[in-house]
Amino acid sequence: MSLNSERMEILTVVLLAVGLSFDSFAVSVCSGLSLPHINIFQAAKLAFFLALFQALMPLIGWVVGNSVKSLIEPVDHWIAFGLLSLIGGKMILESFSSSASREIKNPLNMRVILMLSLATSIDALAVGFSFSTFLDKILFAVIIIGSITFIASMLGILLGKKTGPRISRYAEILGGLILIFIGTRILIQHLLAS
Repeated sequence: MSLNSERMEILTVVLLAVGLSFDSFAVSVCSGLSLPHINIFQAAKLAFFLALFQALMPLIGWVVGNSVKSLIEPVDHWIAFGLLSLIGGKMILESFSSSASREIKNPLNMRVILMLSLATSIDALAVGFSFSTFLDKILFAVIIIGSITFIASMLGILLGKKTGPRISRYAEILGGLILIFIGTRILIQHLLAS
């Protein structure tokens, strides 16, 4: 792999990680709103689980995608484009849901934390599947996704305590646009190369 393509791969992973982290960021903002007196350890606990699930789901998706790689190779660029566009579109649509439907009750309860972590990371499973179409090594991506999600979640909790729910809506829209952009770029690059 050339240095330029390696840099593009790293940039793509970082942008995907940022896009994926916006779901966790939005949940964290809502959690910060629900818990104005949350302390750093409680915030770190919530952020850790959000990041853990967000990092593990792409790994699972990548493993599944690699197991069927030979079958999907002729259309892998269309699959990556479709999955990333659908996830991005879903994030944008969800950003317009009412504030009442975004309220999180008891976000420090372990069952609620696990439910939130799973709910925000389902999209990452599909992204992991799309990773299998262009990424040979997944460990770097898992670390980047987990780290960025942890930071985004901690910031979300802090902003939720200080600002309000409006910022989570904009974050989800931006995350959705980033995922659609990356899916489109993968498709165009592949079509231009063939």
